[in-house]
Amino acid sequence: MMANAWLIPLFPLVSFILLLVIGRKLKEKSAYVGILFTFVSVVFSALVVVDRFYMPTLKQEGTWFTIGDVLVQFGFEVTPLNALMLIIVSVVSLLVHIYANAYMKGEERLSTFYAYLGLFTFAMLGLVLSPNLLQLYLFWELVGLGSFLLIGFYFQKEEAKAAAKKAFIMTRIGDIGLFIGIILLFWEVGSFNYEDIFTALNGETLSPTMITLTSILIFIGAIGKSGQWPLHSWLPDAMEGPTPVSALIHAATMVAAGVYLVATMFPLFLESKLSLTIVATVGGLTALFAASIALVQTDIKRILAYSTISQLGYMMLALGSAGYVAGVFHLMTHAFFKALLFLAAGSVIHSIHVQHVEKLGGLWKPMKVTALFFLIGTLAISGVPLFSGFFSKEEILIATWNDGRYVLFILALLTAFLTAFYMFRLFFLVFAGKSQAPIPKQSATSLYMTVPMGVLGFLAIFSGYVHTHWFGTFLGDWLISDRPSLQTSHAEGPLWIMVVTVMLSLLGIGLAYIVYKREVISRSWLSNSFPTTTKVLVHGYYVDELYKATIVKGVLLISLLFNYIETFLVKGVLNSIVSTVVTLSKLGSHSQNGQVQRYGFVAFIGLALLMLLFVLKGGV
Repeated sequence: MMANAWLIPLFPLVSFILLLVIGRKLKEKSAYVGILFTFVSVVFSALVVVDRFYMPTLKQEGTWFTIGDVLVQFGFEVTPLNALMLIIVSVVSLLVHIYANAYMKGEERLSTFYAYLGLFTFAMLGLVLSPNLLQLYLFWELVGLGSFLLIGFYFQKEEAKAAAKKAFIMTRIGDIGLFIGIILLFWEVGSFNYEDIFTALNGETLSPTMITLTSILIFIGAIGKSGQWPLHSWLPDAMEGPTPVSALIHAATMVAAGVYLVATMFPLFLESKLSLTIVATVGGLTALFAASIALVQTDIKRILAYSTISQLGYMMLALGSAGYVAGVFHLMTHAFFKALLFLAAGSVIHSIHVQHVEKLGGLWKPMKVTALFFLIGTLAISGVPLFSGFFSKEEILIATWNDGRYVLFILALLTAFLTAFYMFRLFFLVFAGKSQAPIPKQSATSLYMTVPMGVLGFLAIFSGYVHTHWFGTFLGDWLISDRPSLQTSHAEGPLWIMVVTVMLSLLGIGLAYIVYKREVISRSWLSNSFPTTTKVLVHGYYVDELYKATIVKGVLLISLLFNYIETFLVKGVLNSIVSTVVTLSKLGSHSQNGQVQRYGFVAFIGLALLMLLFVLKGGV
């Protein structure tokens, strides 16, 4: 089956083309076209994963084009890493397709929505199957295009259009770094293929300086796609898209692309301690940075968006701490529990039509199924034992500790506490207490929405068991089966790390319970005691405001300056030259009027002047 892995991205592409051509005729049946083709991708992905358990890495390529002696190839490759990504992306995409059939019911442009979902899924599946950097970059940009279309789906809303443009532009900034890094690697190695680049590392073709430079540039591309600081602010604004889009972008596709890129190029990063330090530092700071902002947000989707940024920071922290398996493991578990949280939040929004958490409350009884699934996702992301997030977070903390990054380890512990607190703050505000919003009598959730949440709820609990010292490090052993250089699959750490992590998670949950359920401490305690700090957090540390005051206004000032130069200097000089030529030509045209008398007069004057000059010069 691995030989046919190239078909997996084509099924969503076919659905995209079909829905563009006949989608308007199909109307609501468009959803079934998207679901069917994505389901086939899931089946093929599952078969490929099963084959990869027993077979070595398969790589098939053909010549794309030739430049001189350089062959640029196009094909696909099946490794443990991208086989895992295939099943994650296709499964989450299928569940989002099914969920959207109920959530988007009645939408006039339903066929367009499912066409965009197909394009986006095709781009992401093509990205993970790419065997070289050039092919990856093509699909990388297609993922950006798909996200732009989906985030701006409600184009009649100014906020949605602005969010789509912001996401497109900010991720392009990171893409410039990735593009330059790819060019430099090709310049040095003469190939875009991963294996050729990694072979050049062993053959010392690449100098230490070039290794560090290219790995940092590649990481800049990952910063943009995965919403790391300072290119993170597009991600919360992307919540203007439909909630199924939020689940798809924030769980297993676009934001995961940056983490996948670093994981794919991990042998390159391992050769540069400085690059690993930069990755770990950016990841650790982003995790704490986003978690602190999430503490005071009031929009249910924006809280989940900042939690996504924080968890992506965790993944980068793991990779920067040489924890390859830990980072990929958390990528997998996060895909499931974060998709679950978004779909459960979408169920609330679909039923109540309210996103402000202070205006919600008391939804446990009228929406028990949704509340249960949201609780499962909240327990998983908080790192409560026996849930998937507990196992992957422990791996990250152990990797950070074993790598000697003790300051970042403390930041990661603090982030774990904050995550448990703000997630259970969200849970208690929405599902506990008294109802603040009118609850419709028919608030039962459709099966199209319940079944995907049920599948994700199961995975949010049990997906962590595939890699733990309790039952076996199966996932890690498999991930490094083709790259033993990526160190051990499971790093043992001291027992106290697990104990401290669990205690901090329980402490965060307990504090949220006291404040937002029992209300022993006033909910407004933070804003009353530290109003300035709260204001800073509410505005996301004023990052967007800083960008507007510096970069946006700076670019505007430069553009005005160049416009002034072009208008008054360049065009002024050109206009002066043109007017001079026109004036001279008019003078010349006046002298050529066809009158013989004037021509004879001019000739006589010319002759007289020549004779005068002859006399003045003293003759011959």
